[in-house]
Amino acid sequence: MDCLTAESLPSRIASLVHAHFDGLPARSKPTIYPDGSKEWIPMSGIVVVKGENTVSEKLTCVAVTTGAKCLSASQVSKSRGLVLHDWHAEVLALRSFNYWLLSECHSLLAQEEHARSASSTGTPGAASSPFIRRRKLTEMSSAAQSEPDPAWPPFELQPDIKIYMYCTCAPCGDASMELCMAAQDDPSPWEVAPGPERTESPGPELLDGRGYFSRLGIVRRKPARADAEATLSKSCSDKLALRQVSSLLSYEASLLVAPTRNAYIEGLILPEEEISRVGFERCFSASGRMKTLTGRFWPAQVDSVVQYGYGFHPFRVLSVPSDLIETIWPFRKPKPTSTEATPPTQTPPKKNKPGNVSTVWVAAPSLLHPCPIASDNGAKSLPVLRGSKTGLYETIINGVKQGNRAASVTPRGSSALSRAKLWGLLRDIVRSSRSGDSTLEVVDGEIGLHAGNVPEAGSSLQDTALCQLSAASTYEQFKKTPVVLTPSVKARKDAIREAKEALKGWIPNEGDEQWGLDVLTDPRKRKR
Repeated sequence: MDCLTAESLPSRIASLVHAHFDGLPARSKPTIYPDGSKEWIPMSGIVVVKGENTVSEKLTCVAVTTGAKCLSASQVSKSRGLVLHDWHAEVLALRSFNYWLLSECHSLLAQEEHARSASSTGTPGAASSPFIRRRKLTEMSSAAQSEPDPAWPPFELQPDIKIYMYCTCAPCGDASMELCMAAQDDPSPWEVAPGPERTESPGPELLDGRGYFSRLGIVRRKPARADAEATLSKSCSDKLALRQVSSLLSYEASLLVAPTRNAYIEGLILPEEEISRVGFERCFSASGRMKTLTGRFWPAQVDSVVQYGYGFHPFRVLSVPSDLIETIWPFRKPKPTSTEATPPTQTPPKKNKPGNVSTVWVAAPSLLHPCPIASDNGAKSLPVLRGSKTGLYETIINGVKQGNRAASVTPRGSSALSRAKLWGLLRDIVRSSRSGDSTLEVVDGEIGLHAGNVPEAGSSLQDTALCQLSAASTYEQFKKTPVVLTPSVKARKDAIREAKEALKGWIPNEGDEQWGLDVLTDPRKRKR
């Protein structure tokens, strides 16, 4: 989908994501039973639009995910960074985007190394990615900031790209409360007893995902059955709202990529019937629950010229016709039917359940270089999807790769999107850059370099703080209380802290921080 068409951009983005999902193997999709009933599952996708509204406009689907489950609070401390805490489709899509972005950074570094080697032998060349670039030396300082230049990371997104997120259903939590109320025969609030995590310690109360309809504009936990064990994973509404301040960049990606305005979600796209304008405005807009953050920037700015930093940037909410989705998405959540509508002589329809299998597909980097720790990335079983090379393909059950048990997961069974694997990916990128060990993958004898000059900044990541952070002893020292608090890391932490205060009632999901990257070494292979 490289050219402008009469079809709207949101519809083209939705169709592109669905086309990628349709190409997945059957094992990655919800089950259709012999009686015609079928499981339903939410799906999300991330699409990068380059050159929007130009003749060269190009849409690239970089991630497709499905999922509707999360980890109970009692299991978090047992995860050791190897088990996903939350595998709702929206959360997997955000983590998948950052996996793709880290892989793109590594590939660009490898291409730079090759270009530098080639130029020393008399063959000029330079690395070029359509999605990221080195920060220009002339852009690394600005007099518009009230504080010294915070030494922002070495890369930034290309200025002509915008990032859109597509979801087949409204995110759970505050944005969908009106939809939950409208779907019930009796729209009165559910009677939900406090979970155990709220009775053991004082502090703000984290409400259940679908209860207490009279209380709106607050942080909620993931919804679940009434008999399900409690979770402290925040709703997708709350996590997306937080991304309007922290940007799409995860902590790992923010150490390599500077936060520019286009590092934020440009638009959230959903079927029109999944959008409650009242709920979405309250949850996400500058006039809703986050209005106190309007005009705020981290670090503080004295004018609007600064290119890098965090701020409150609400995304646009865009719709696609529901009849379009009905024709291309057979696994949507069924509309509720009243029991009174079923004749006494007729058997009530079988209740459809959400699927238990989650799917992750991530595009390969645009430059021809393999991901440093992704030898088992699933690409062998699905090398190409709808013309896009695969960078990661996984099916996930209970927070780990299918065929593994969360209670005894090994590094091989851990998802590439887990805490440990993403931190390990960053560490390996830094290590390979420092050592110059960034071997390029040659395909059909072509390296894929573009004409130009070798970047002055070079390909090595020699920043001492970055090296110290990536080599921290524990995840807590890596992220929660960093061993090195650089100005850029501090700006991000300050932005997130104030955003959580504005959201009201954000209870940390703690207990999975006291481990190091040695968890990625299989105990059976460690030297005795």
